[in-house]
Amino acid sequence: MRISAALLSFLLTALVPGAVALVPGAAYAEPGEMSVACIVNDDRVSELSGLVVTASGYLAINDSNWDPSAIRIFYLDKKCKLTKSVGYPTAARDPEDVLLAKDGTVWVADVGDNYNASVRRKTIAVWKLAPGAKSPVIYRLAYPDGPHDAETLLLAADGTPIIVTKELGGRSEIFVPTGPLVAKSADGVPLKRVGYVRLPDSQTPNFLDSIGRRLVTGGAVSPDGRHVVLRTYADAFEWDVVDGDIVRTLTDEQPRATPLPDEQQGEAIAYTPDGSAFVTACDEPAGPTTLRRYVPAARPTPSPPASASGDQEQTLAVDDGGQPSNRLMFAVGITGLVLVVVGLIGVVLRRLAR
Repeated sequence: MRISAALLSFLLTALVPGAVALVPGAAYAEPGEMSVACIVNDDRVSELSGLVVTASGYLAINDSNWDPSAIRIFYLDKKCKLTKSVGYPTAARDPEDVLLAKDGTVWVADVGDNYNASVRRKTIAVWKLAPGAKSPVIYRLAYPDGPHDAETLLLAADGTPIIVTKELGGRSEIFVPTGPLVAKSADGVPLKRVGYVRLPDSQTPNFLDSIGRRLVTGGAVSPDGRHVVLRTYADAFEWDVVDGDIVRTLTDEQPRATPLPDEQQGEAIAYTPDGSAFVTACDEPAGPTTLRRYVPAARPTPSPPASASGDQEQTLAVDDGGQPSNRLMFAVGITGLVLVVVGLIGVVLRRLAR
């Protein structure tokens, strides 16, 4: 008797805990694999610098336009079709990142400040668009040591905004406000430096070559708060957040790299709602803009909780005594039983056929 792969898969997954389905043709995304999420074909939605993935589609912002009224917050459906946009009550200077807080508030980081000494900013800003509001409100901030260029805004678990600067030398600085944000403040709430982050070396090709591998152009925190990612023009670097502390994680821990090769001025990155993938966008001029979906570099398997006695649950293939673990022995035994039953069924059917 010939048993189909689908039937064997059913038996294994039904009887063996943790067994993987063996259905022919099943697609499994590999770490680093890229696919096209959708393509924006609307000239109003160009030069994207920030992105959020929502259950119904995407939130996106652009960072510049010869017409200030064209710098807006865009709402796209799952096929990248523009459904609506929201303008700023006064001209936004250089919006570079966007995030969506758990309460539904949209935060836009108006923190860009390109290296032109004659027009450097005295203050930067975040705009907050509350759920149901028709227009965002500005909250100004001021660096303690003069202007910085930045393109990344993160949000801590307690709601504190975190700004990561974009440094040519590759040693990005991390700033947070010294106190609560103040709406429409002229001078801006002072910022304080709380750390630095230096990304690992990379060889990923990009339009700026070695410079593009050092410049932090965007970031995001996963919806469950367990992961944080910073991107450059070449790569996405992801950390596992330690004890809910994003700043400590960025300064002290080592990330995993997911290459984003040959993206033309890639500046935006966001997590999917389930946190399983990144979606990126490029700061491209008018014309089609592709949103790309990447599978992050392989994450470590979470450690199991300790048992009531305080001992670690057995999960490895070999226990401390050098013998196969109970789980593995059970899986092997059940698999062997399934194969024996299949063989007996085959013998019976062949005899009946005679």
